[in-house]
Amino acid sequence: MKNKLQVDVLTIFPEMIDGYTSQSILGRAQEAGLLKVAAHDLRKFTDDKHGRVDDKPFGGGPGMVMQVEPIYQALKKLDIDSGLRTKDKGSKVRVILTSAKGKLFTQKDAKRLGEYDRLVFICGRYEGVDERVAKHLADEELAIGRYVLTGGELPALVMTDAIARLVPGVLGNEETLDEESWSDGENREYPHYTRPEEFLGWKVPNILLSGDHKKIAEWRRKNSK
Repeated sequence: MKNKLQVDVLTIFPEMIDGYTSQSILGRAQEAGLLKVAAHDLRKFTDDKHGRVDDKPFGGGPGMVMQVEPIYQALKKLDIDSGLRTKDKGSKVRVILTSAKGKLFTQKDAKRLGEYDRLVFICGRYEGVDERVAKHLADEELAIGRYVLTGGELPALVMTDAIARLVPGVLGNEETLDEESWSDGENREYPHYTRPEEFLGWKVPNILLSGDHKKIAEWRRKNSK
């Protein structure tokens, strides 16, 4: 069976990616052949005998910068050419650099990227990534928030999770997607309750126990944030 979506993650900590994507919904989606996530250790694509993928920045300054060559070699190994397309011309591929200065990732982006056959995430570390990666190897730069993290693995996982759950069959119940917050670009999240009906004197709103679906839907609309 052909996988619906293939995700490749270039990182120096592949175990971080494998640990998350092998569990829960993403793990089951891979077992079902709906998704394939592969983490690739960038240290395997460098000629440095110590496996270094970083060096001092030209012009001086603090920290270290991830080098362009290991990332280029990794993309080449994945059959991603300089035009950022696989050798299979019928395949739709998108290469994404996780970056604090990138465009803010939204649900709209999750839907857009879910239309591709294959996504490749490049995870930065240290002080940053050689700018030639952004200019010549990546199709776009994306961030998950206006803050700085120690690496790009968490953003890659967040985006993979948001995108993969939109793949038909991954969640099982497609109606869930229609009712979700941000499904139409707006926050439609409403309060949720489950058993018991009362706990420490805290009661579930009576309307949710009424069985009147029309009134329940109206209550949920009014109480959406």
